[in-house]
Amino acid sequence: MNVTKLITSDVSTIQPIGHVENSWQNTLAIPLGGAAAVIHIKPEYQPALYRISEHSHLWVLSWFDQADRSILRVVPSKVNPDLPEYGVFGLRSAARPNPIALTVVKLEKVEDGRLVVSGMDAVDGTPVLDIKPYFEADIVFSPTTPYLPPREYQTRKAQLYKQALAHHGESCVGLELAVKMALLVEGHFGQLQSPELKLTVEGDACFADVLQGLTRARLANPSRFCYCDDVVHRKVYWVKNHESLTLMVRSEIDLAAARQLPEQELFVKV
Repeated sequence: MNVTKLITSDVSTIQPIGHVENSWQNTLAIPLGGAAAVIHIKPEYQPALYRISEHSHLWVLSWFDQADRSILRVVPSKVNPDLPEYGVFGLRSAARPNPIALTVVKLEKVEDGRLVVSGMDAVDGTPVLDIKPYFEADIVFSPTTPYLPPREYQTRKAQLYKQALAHHGESCVGLELAVKMALLVEGHFGQLQSPELKLTVEGDACFADVLQGLTRARLANPSRFCYCDDVVHRKVYWVKNHESLTLMVRSEIDLAAARQLPEQELFVKV
């Protein structure tokens, strides 16, 4: 069965349920990690939204009609043009034979047949094919993935901050410090999720929670993470293979300082 024919010709078989509304017109301009958007659901499909507000996150399947369908191998240049080439089935590139996009978004609110979301990576007017709820069973806590670090510092920081906030749930001193320490450690050791990277955290629960979320380090199978509660100091022992790095947070760091100061002024190598 020809899926492309069904989508482009037989609208009775695959009918978009709505479209995306936002201020983005070009796919290259959309920030990594997506942005705010409104998903307009067609009136005939709005009964399918019943009780959708009970969910915090949704999977959105959309049709990237601007994508080049002839490209099968690309460099993820939007992330980092210095990275190697991959087949499109191994990336989240918009270019692919059938440009069906899969995006997890946060549902901010529902109003009059519209879903107000954040984290949407589609341009204005993109057809939406389907919406599915995100369930607890969807998570893979410690997946194996290629290391695709963004080249720009601010992009790396934004990605880590988004991951930290999604894991921890709120911004706080511990989150701010953990993100900036993770940036330093990534620059030193490379991929934070590497199975060889181990960490022992001394500090408060927020600080430790965010570092575990960013590293995806388990307490066992394999054991990569250890936590000791300390209400006075924040210190982390990082080890990868035979190399170690110990970083301590400087004393008297409040939320404003954690947000504003560069990494070099927040931590001391021990």
